[in-house]
Amino acid sequence: MAMLNFSCIQIAIALLVFAQTKSSIEAYAIPKDAAKSCIANERSALRAFRAGLSDPSNLLSSWKGDDCCQWKGVRCSNRTGHVVELDLQGPDCDNSVSSMQVLGGNISSSLIDLQHLQYLDLSCNRFNMVQVPEFLGSFQELRYLDLSLSSFIGRIPPQFGNLSNLRYFNIDSTFGHTYSTDITWLSCLSSLEHLDMSFVNLSTITNWVSIVNKLHSLISLDLSFCELGTSPDSLLHSNLTSLETLDIGGNQFYKHVAPNWFWGLTSLKHLDASASGFEGPFPYEIGNMTSIVHLDLSMNNLAGMIPSNLDNLCNLEELHLFANNINGSITEFFKRLPNCSWNKLKTLFVPESNLTGSLPPNLEPLSNLAWLDLSDNKLTGPELLQASSSGLVTHVEVERVAGAWARVDPLEHSMCGDGPPASHLSAGIPAKGGARASIGLLSRCAGDHGFDAESRVLSNNLNGTIHEGHLASLANLDELSLAENSIAIAVNLTWVPPFNLKNVELRSCLLGPKFAMWLRWQTDIYNLDISNTSISDIVPDWFWTMASSVIYLNVRNNEISGFLSSRMEFMRASVMDLSSNQFSGPIPKLPINLVSLDLSRNNLYGPLPLDFGAPKLETLFLYNNFISGTIPSSLCNLRLLELLDLSNNELSGTIPECLDNESTTNTTSLSIQNLSLKNNNLSGEFPSFLQNCQKLIVLDLSHNQFFGTLQSWIGEKLPSLAFLQLRHNMFCGHIPMELTNLVDLQYLDLAYNNLSGSIPKSVVNYKGMAITGDTDNKYGDSWYYSGMTSFDLNEMNEFDDNFTVVTKGQERLYTGEIIYMVNLDLSCNNLTGEIPEEIVALVALKNLNLSWNAFSGKIPSKIGALVQLESLDLSHNELSGEIPTSLSALTSLSHLNMSYNNLSGIIPSGNQLQVLDDQASIYIGNPGLCGPPLAKKCPETALIPATLEDHQDGSDNVILFVTTSSGFVMGLWTVFCIFLFKAKWRTTWFSLYDRLYDCVYVQVAVGWASLTRKMGSS
Repeated sequence: MAMLNFSCIQIAIALLVFAQTKSSIEAYAIPKDAAKSCIANERSALRAFRAGLSDPSNLLSSWKGDDCCQWKGVRCSNRTGHVVELDLQGPDCDNSVSSMQVLGGNISSSLIDLQHLQYLDLSCNRFNMVQVPEFLGSFQELRYLDLSLSSFIGRIPPQFGNLSNLRYFNIDSTFGHTYSTDITWLSCLSSLEHLDMSFVNLSTITNWVSIVNKLHSLISLDLSFCELGTSPDSLLHSNLTSLETLDIGGNQFYKHVAPNWFWGLTSLKHLDASASGFEGPFPYEIGNMTSIVHLDLSMNNLAGMIPSNLDNLCNLEELHLFANNINGSITEFFKRLPNCSWNKLKTLFVPESNLTGSLPPNLEPLSNLAWLDLSDNKLTGPELLQASSSGLVTHVEVERVAGAWARVDPLEHSMCGDGPPASHLSAGIPAKGGARASIGLLSRCAGDHGFDAESRVLSNNLNGTIHEGHLASLANLDELSLAENSIAIAVNLTWVPPFNLKNVELRSCLLGPKFAMWLRWQTDIYNLDISNTSISDIVPDWFWTMASSVIYLNVRNNEISGFLSSRMEFMRASVMDLSSNQFSGPIPKLPINLVSLDLSRNNLYGPLPLDFGAPKLETLFLYNNFISGTIPSSLCNLRLLELLDLSNNELSGTIPECLDNESTTNTTSLSIQNLSLKNNNLSGEFPSFLQNCQKLIVLDLSHNQFFGTLQSWIGEKLPSLAFLQLRHNMFCGHIPMELTNLVDLQYLDLAYNNLSGSIPKSVVNYKGMAITGDTDNKYGDSWYYSGMTSFDLNEMNEFDDNFTVVTKGQERLYTGEIIYMVNLDLSCNNLTGEIPEEIVALVALKNLNLSWNAFSGKIPSKIGALVQLESLDLSHNELSGEIPTSLSALTSLSHLNMSYNNLSGIIPSGNQLQVLDDQASIYIGNPGLCGPPLAKKCPETALIPATLEDHQDGSDNVILFVTTSSGFVMGLWTVFCIFLFKAKWRTTWFSLYDRLYDCVYVQVAVGWASLTRKMGSS
């Protein structure tokens, strides 16, 4: 009975507890209807946050309605309904130009209402010029914070130290400009496991290691490119026992690599200390890193062979020692690699390391090696890499090596063994006949494994012949890169390759004279470079079909003839270089995605297309053809066009005004930076459409039939203009004063026109001609193809290889050096008046040509201030007076012409003036000149009139001579008078003289006697 009562009591208590629990749950549970939408104030916070953003691609289009938990990137707690995750990572983590569908604008502080937020990712967006928000330090429950690659600027708020629950923090500032002068707040993040502050400026922080050492939970640490300058030798007590990844590359430590604090972190699996200024021998401490998988010590100043105690590095998979000075045998290097990791090693990256000797004939133990780079060393020997049945090195670079070994290029990974697929293979190739053996190894590799293969042996001196037998087994080959070699590919015309290539780089190989028929079956190529391959053939129809999938096409420097395809508009091409061939016929409509096109140096004829059809076009080179007709207004539709060269054709008529439409006078805004229309038959007044080309840097309208006056708006509307060439036209009138507003102008050529008036004295405003300095990066990419790919897959021409300059009495073709040319050429006009003295302020000038005008008066007396001048031509004017003596100060002068003026007096002499060629002709036509190098002698009484400065210098010399002589005479008379009237002083002086004489006499006599005795005894 008692037991029954006890059981009843237990049941009653259980029922009571259950009832209480149920009522509690019902009391605190969120109503079912409420769980369908997020908390009201959090929804309002998100809406306010979105209102401050710029969202050009409408990425947050789903942020509508009341249920914010269903919005893109928002996640709510199933239990409480609070927003716990906001994932707005942008789609453009590579910062590509073509993909800018990202968020920007301001980050509203309304987010502070999301107090239950645990995950926040704003990475890979473009918050340009936005400070890192301080209020983010208020999210007490935040565990994950990613602000990387989003272009934030300014100081990293120390308020982030309040995020005590944070486990992941990434503020990689590759695309921003952030900094911190105090990171002690990091020590408060005791739960932090992943920290990435790469590219954050920490240059003022010296105790960063001790602060990081307090993060005992840290697993991964990335402080690369932070401008750190200190690295202690050791830590008294290391708390970083869990650290597996450490990246401190790209800093400025400038100390010995050992001792160093990180060598004691034996738990490290990934260590990157590249490009950090470390020096000394390779440390023995490497042998203690038994857990290491990836080790990168590249681009330091380490010297000597790697240590011999690496036997315990049994997990090593990647070793990067690029650009150090190992300076030892390649055989010894391989011997010192840990034997226990030979079957694990995947990447061995040792270019530019001064390795010598012959490669080992057998790398069979390296069964998983996917990338071997030994380029830019001093290897020799005929050995070939041998493959085992299970694997082979799939990417080898032995670039620029001596003896029989030569280069194999590049950048990605592997295709054979257990390495990642779709990468680069370049097996070792001997310089004579070795290409075939190498390809044979490729076939073994591809036959044994299902991975894609890539063959790269770029930039060598390899030769020999490859035929279909060497390629027949490469069923998985997708890249063939043999560029810059002399390898011939000779296969049967009916051969169908077993592979489908995606990347073909055969530049400078021997494919011709006929088109390589085997390319017909390669329908998936995205990059095709068969430039300079000795093809001399009519382009077959199948080529355009095959090339329809190609994005980067380069066939330049061949002798390919035939018409361009009428279906070119349907091609996928982004970059096309068909220059320096024999293509003929009209230009068809261009591919819609085309960015860069070079059809220069061909035989194209007919008019330009009425519809170019390439709205993204940035570069268009059509020079050196036979294109005729007028320039169509459709050219104005190419709003992104930056480089346009139509020179050396047969174009005629006027240039279109590029109006927005026929009913308005507004002109289209264009992006032109370089424009060349020289050597055509174009006419009309100075092109008015240029008013809206405010980015214009180079303008060449020379050798045409333009007429009228030079417009005053040139100095206002073209503020960036640096090179202006208008020679051989029919421009008339005065040189507008406004032209001198072009402060960056460094090249002005108005020769062979009908200009009149005088040179404006405001030429001194041309800062481009007055300031000497480095111009390498002054004009940025405007000198090059803007359509170049980031992979540098095609070698495209530079724009400026078509820029001609008349200097030193002859026309010269300039290439890259044109950016250093500072020129003022006003020759062959009707200019009058005196040459302004202000012209001597243009001290950067290298060429000054004012010949064949009607200038009068004297040559500026300070002409010698133009110290950079290499060519000076003042001939065929009405200049009078003497040639300034300062002319002899022009030490760089190599061409001078003063002929046919009214100059008189003695010709000045100087070292540079005496070495000029044909000196007599320099001064011919000036009856008043005399003295060498002319036969006419000057009168003996004739003196070279001195300038005011010369008089001043002479007066100073006379004064110095008179005062010195007077002082000397006065000093002698003072001593003479003292001895004459002061007997005591006279007696003392002569007594002193006698004693000195006696002392010297005794010393000489004793020394002579001693020397005589020694000589007698000997």
